[in-house]
Amino acid sequence: MKLRIKGNSIRIRLTKSEVNQFAKDGYIEEHTLLPNGKLSYVVKKDATVNELSADLSKQTVVMLMPEHDATNWVQTERVGYENNMILPGGEKLYLLIEKDFKCLDNTNEDQSDMYDNPLAEFHK
Repeated sequence: MKLRIKGNSIRIRLTKSEVNQFAKDGYIEEHTLLPNGKLSYVVKKDATVNELSADLSKQTVVMLMPEHDATNWVQTERVGYENNMILPGGEKLYLLIEKDFKCLDNTNEDQSDMYDNPLAEFHK
């Protein structure tokens, strides 16, 4: 699972096996170790939310995905879901959860568990 945070946006990408685990458990979690603790990030299926949302609790970024969207996402070719979550005070937090595609350029990263990039045929 990859986490990207930039300004008021959070993007999470999941590989094939992570999407399969999420489909089975409705929950997936990853950690990044730091000198004074760890940062955790979670994607959780939640029947009480109507749109993709996020929260922060005890050094853990939690992204909540509506149950009906989660089911649709893991069972179809749909790439992802996004939402502009309105924060207290009126600011927006852009959220995106998506399936992780293979890169089109050279990379040293193991991409064997990533989804085939639909643009690969145009990038030859």
